[in-house]
Amino acid sequence: MHTILKFLGTVAAVALTVNLVPGITVTGGWTTILLVAVVWSVITMVVRPILSILTLPITIITFGLFSFVLNAFLFYAMSWIVEGFEVPGFWSALLGAVVLSILSWMIHKIL
Repeated sequence: MHTILKFLGTVAAVALTVNLVPGITVTGGWTTILLVAVVWSVITMVVRPILSILTLPITIITFGLFSFVLNAFLFYAMSWIVEGFEVPGFWSALLGAVVLSILSWMIHKIL
């Protein structure tokens, strides 16, 4: 039950992010939003930890700021994976990744 609530929280965070960040569009309705939430969950559980370890020296040199670039890249990469999810550029990806992370954290803390 806890896992389902966390996933539904991620779905809500994705839906809010799409509505809040200008430029990010979703065609296909809730099906695409659910698919984006699944892909984002897999990315945060599998891909991000591996890339965080690989980019640790750059992250240390930049005092942690490179982690924002890494999150923006992963958020932008979702537009390559999920059809119907459009991210127009780096700044939209950066803002989208930050907003999605904050909203996911807030929703998961409430749940």
